[in-house]
Amino acid sequence: MTTARMILVATDLSAPARHAVQRALLLASSAGSEVHIVHALELDALDSLRELLGANLSATKAALEADACDRLAQLATDAADRQGLAPQTRVVAGAPLAVIAGEADALDAGLLVLGARGESFLRHAMLGSTAARLLRKSVRRPVLVVKQPPRGDYRNVLVAVDFSPASRLAIREARRWAPGAELVLLHAFELPYEGKLTYAGVEEQVIRQYISDGIRTRRERLHELAASAGLASGSCLVRVIHGDPSQQIIAMEQEYDADLIVVGKHGTHITEELLLGSVTKHVLAEAQGDVLVVADTRPAEDRLP
Repeated sequence: MTTARMILVATDLSAPARHAVQRALLLASSAGSEVHIVHALELDALDSLRELLGANLSATKAALEADACDRLAQLATDAADRQGLAPQTRVVAGAPLAVIAGEADALDAGLLVLGARGESFLRHAMLGSTAARLLRKSVRRPVLVVKQPPRGDYRNVLVAVDFSPASRLAIREARRWAPGAELVLLHAFELPYEGKLTYAGVEEQVIRQYISDGIRTRRERLHELAASAGLASGSCLVRVIHGDPSQQIIAMEQEYDADLIVVGKHGTHITEELLLGSVTKHVLAEAQGDVLVVADTRPAEDRLP
């Protein structure tokens, strides 16, 4: 089982990736965790230049590795000076996806931290292909995508809840990594085939009543979920909203000035890839603040009731 004692940060050594390192150190300082920073160096790509580099190929690889080690050490030193922590660093040869997943498994990391943008595998505003694949595949541990320079501990946290088993874990992870933050639990929903109900002859008054009943019952479930996740009564704000979840999560981020959004994903089946391609992917792309993706990968019989 993963624990909060280990935080792994994956960096491509770009300037934006420093934010991820800084955030990891802030979290570690509060949680009493160790921080490990890994940089994946894909030197095999140079093999295609063997004809050009000739006998210099090995020397070129060695020089690039030495430079990466120096830059990583400097990044760790600069960040550590602010928090008084000494993270461990590793430069590992290999494809980023495999390196990051392997390091996270070896450490049994309780949190994996990524920068949202960078020079290479995290360079796109909507997340680079490797980062997106990592979020889909590295479902065994929470993944924090850092989008903003950290200015202190998280103050306002929005937890998107869909009542899946992952929702309870998302609430607990939110409390683990932001224990002093104001917490908002949000559930947004739409009716099945909502846009077609009127055309099917369902009266508008009936639709409105169904929505009103849905809000009431879901609010009761949300309070029950909060209690089962260990939240004391009155310790969080509960919101149930009728509307597209992707749009409402981003709207509520702005309304509550949230600096962290927590979303849950569940399951390891291939269809779960579609989940990241919908609500979670939209939130990762459009959120202004950081996003923590929490997964529940246990078999159904082992999950919390």
